[in-house]
Amino acid sequence: MNPLASAIEELLPAKIANSYWCFIILRIALVASSICVAFALPFFGLLMALMGSVLCILTSLILPALCFLRINGSKATTTQIGLSVSITVVSTICMIVGTYSSLVDIVNSF
Repeated sequence: MNPLASAIEELLPAKIANSYWCFIILRIALVASSICVAFALPFFGLLMALMGSVLCILTSLILPALCFLRINGSKATTTQIGLSVSITVVSTICMIVGTYSSLVDIVNSF
């Protein structure tokens, strides 16, 4: 929530954005709106599991390993290349299994 709150504060005038009350009210409003969305979507937890399966693994494991290979491919040692490729392969398998599991849970909830 903090990056979103910081981005909203940057859009506000400096006098208001630097206020302590703005800090408190903005964060309370963001948390309250998140709670409303969670209550409005009946399968919010399952949707978050699906997003976690795809996006978290992609951004924290697969993309860094692929970027390392792309940037340091010719300078990397055989061990580094092997580890990067193995991280990418295992992460992709985990992402596929997690996505499948989340989709099955979403379908079964209907």
